[in-house]
Amino acid sequence: MAITVETLDKLERRITLSLAADALQNEVDARLKKLARTVKADGFRPGKVPMNVVAQRYGYSVQYEVVNDQLGEAFAKAAQEAQLRVAGQPRISEKEGGPVDGQLQFDATFEVYPEVAIGDLSAVELERVSAEVNEAAIDRTVEILRKQRRTFAQRPATEGAADGDRVTIDFEGKIDGVPFEGGKAEGFQFLVGEGQMLEAFEKAVRGMKTGESKTFPLAFPEDYHGKDVAGKEADFLVTVKKVEAQNLPEMTEEFIKSLGIADGTVESLRADIKKNLEREVKFRVLARNKAAAMEALLKAVEFDLPNSLVAAESDRLVEGARADLKARGIKDADKAPIPAEMFKPQAERRVRLGLTVAELVKANNLQAKPEQIQAHIEELAQSYEQPAQVIAWYMSDRQRMAEVEAVVIESNVAEFIFSKAKVADKAVGFEELMGQQAGA
Repeated sequence: MAITVETLDKLERRITLSLAADALQNEVDARLKKLARTVKADGFRPGKVPMNVVAQRYGYSVQYEVVNDQLGEAFAKAAQEAQLRVAGQPRISEKEGGPVDGQLQFDATFEVYPEVAIGDLSAVELERVSAEVNEAAIDRTVEILRKQRRTFAQRPATEGAADGDRVTIDFEGKIDGVPFEGGKAEGFQFLVGEGQMLEAFEKAVRGMKTGESKTFPLAFPEDYHGKDVAGKEADFLVTVKKVEAQNLPEMTEEFIKSLGIADGTVESLRADIKKNLEREVKFRVLARNKAAAMEALLKAVEFDLPNSLVAAESDRLVEGARADLKARGIKDADKAPIPAEMFKPQAERRVRLGLTVAELVKANNLQAKPEQIQAHIEELAQSYEQPAQVIAWYMSDRQRMAEVEAVVIESNVAEFIFSKAKVADKAVGFEELMGQQAGA
């Protein structure tokens, strides 16, 4: 019998399902008889409980189970016959009026996947960035490695704090003469000139000697993370307890070997740094270009989204937010009242992009090939001391392999988009790509 599909809204559909009442009852009776073989009841031996007792105790739950099973099968068969791509789970309700000609009637309301029509990608304009690792980038990395292993020695009392020094201070801040939360500390340490404190605070401490005190005004930025003080001006009293000058290790053979460079030479260290930076640059360039390609792809499509998929994605984002709070040690994070609605725009974007990418992959055979997956894992593993173990770690877990496959597919899609679009190549500086300021 042909399936009648009723259109309720853009993607919402409804079909009527029928279950034969006698067949339904026969299945219920069969399951109850099977259950009676093992069910236990006071006053009866196992397997000897009367059927009327079994039916009274378990009849409703068994009937509910049978109806659900048969409705699921009937819906799947009807959707297949009608060639429907169902999105999410159907909502099924019994029709009023009881059985018709021995048939129980149910309405199944559901959504279908939209038709995804991708526009002409040759009209898309895209910027493709590239970057190189220069000598300055290697120099900065060497300095970072030295700073990570620096030591400190107390300055003479006659010398003031300078950039790179570690200072220990007591401080108290007041706004309109009133102390504020987080505005007081004792024995507080920070490194001068490394951006750990507001610039005005560092400027005030710079040049102060051990034992000195100073009062100075400080205006908190409008976008300061502490909302109670953002945009306000405070007066701070600072007392310097200790000033320690940094001592950077010399580039000796011993120091270089401590960094894992076997021959202890500067040349080998710089070569190793360059190799690692080039790997990082490659990943960042790919990520930036991929993001640009995906953004362009979204602009080339327009279609309605199944509400069920958006709701499911919003729920996943909420659970992710709760997991993040839990990881930060927030109490009762799993019960945090996070409204799914706040994630709706992000969920809609994810669903739209997911459906579009899936269509592009299917239409253009952009699936991840085994050799691509293997190459990506091997490249990821090169960042670790024992690559073989990392490769085995990925290969041994289906979920991790699926994540790698998804990344490779996204890369294939991005390459395809760039191959079709109008592309303007742009070289960017290492600092810009890495989100650093020159000289940092």
